[in-house]
Amino acid sequence: MTGPEQLPLLFLDIDGPLIPFGATPQQYPDGYPTYHPGPGRSTATGNPLLARINPAHGPRLTALGCELVWATTWMADANECVAPLLGLPSLPVVIWPDPSPGEHEPGGLHWKTRPLLAHAVGRSFIWVDDEITDTDRTWVANHHPARSLLHRVDPRHGLTDADFAALTEWLRTGL
Repeated sequence: MTGPEQLPLLFLDIDGPLIPFGATPQQYPDGYPTYHPGPGRSTATGNPLLARINPAHGPRLTALGCELVWATTWMADANECVAPLLGLPSLPVVIWPDPSPGEHEPGGLHWKTRPLLAHAVGRSFIWVDDEITDTDRTWVANHHPARSLLHRVDPRHGLTDADFAALTEWLRTGL
């Protein structure tokens, strides 16, 4: 950890890690698993993809002991539409450059990478996204003084037990 009062940040993307997409019918012959909102949770936006969000991920993310931060193009809508489905409180949101430049900068660096480092301000962090590459990992290793884990999630499956195990192991080894 970076200090007794500062937990590591966990920058969390939504599309891919929390809302899986892109699997073939052979991978999910009956379609993606879906979840019902339950009491106190709303899918009022009418976005059918929100039914793919596994509500069990909220307690698992909270149990990691990180400061959760939305790192998604959903921006403030993440707190309105997604956080309640996960049982999470309103979380801080990374503000992206306007307009966002697209998926990658020249050289292959993801357009989120620089803003995330600016938001981290030298703190240890995990970044969970489905678009992370080795270019991002190398750039962060060369430009960020604290520990970091750039964890790529398979967007066809979203967060899995193996992903949570990797996050937990990285946090455990940093103590």
